[in-house]
Amino acid sequence: MIRIVLASALLAASLSAASAASAAEPPAVAPAAPAAAKPAPKVKGPKLVEPELHVVRSGVPGRPRVALTFDACMGKADERIISTLVSERIPATIFVTARWLKRNPEALAVFLKNPDLFELENHGQNHIPAVDKPALIYGIAAAGSPEAVHQEVQGGADAMLAAGIAAPHWFRGSTAKYDLPAIAQIRAMGYKIAGYSVNGDGGSLLGAAVTEKRIGLAKDGDVVISHINQPTHAAGAGVAKAIVDLKARGVEFVRLQDAEDLGDDQTTN
Repeated sequence: MIRIVLASALLAASLSAASAASAAEPPAVAPAAPAAAKPAPKVKGPKLVEPELHVVRSGVPGRPRVALTFDACMGKADERIISTLVSERIPATIFVTARWLKRNPEALAVFLKNPDLFELENHGQNHIPAVDKPALIYGIAAAGSPEAVHQEVQGGADAMLAAGIAAPHWFRGSTAKYDLPAIAQIRAMGYKIAGYSVNGDGGSLLGAAVTEKRIGLAKDGDVVISHINQPTHAAGAGVAKAIVDLKARGVEFVRLQDAEDLGDDQTTN
């Protein structure tokens, strides 16, 4: 009996001591969550402009003046458009790259045989945007430096001269987007920069009907941009149909070299 009493007393004392020790310990604290990493500051790209260009209006009712301009970026030649321009005797300004010239000697021969129709101008050496800071435009890496802008412009001109084309006076860069320092640089090289006021074919990605409608809405003084290097795209058929429709409407077609021009962002003045 005495043993039982002593055992109970010892157990009670042990529980009391354990309870006291537990009360003396500070409560467990969960480890602090790691601080969220601050997002890296966004690097601002260059401020880009997409200049507009108009030719001086005719001001004659029923005889609007329109300049058709075509980019020959790379790839092949769209005979649907070229043959229509030749057969209908419609003048146009063609911007060619060095890359396109290498691949399309037959089309170039057609242009050179019709100097009364075709004005050939500079679209650059490798079809890269004429922007003098690193940028990605429509997925195309820009020139990225003043030196690279100079090479893109000069390389295009050199290729034209080597192909027997007269020295160009106009430049239009890939994507038709620029930053202001590059515009000033290209102007200092002696070029006017060709913007536009009507995007005819959406980079040759539109359907034939939409392209025809867009170009068909050209007004007095408009400069239309389309592409002449995508013979497999539906847009080319719309371009060919639209320019015939404009002729039937009484449009006066002019090349850039034959008309006074008005470009914004200091691209022509």
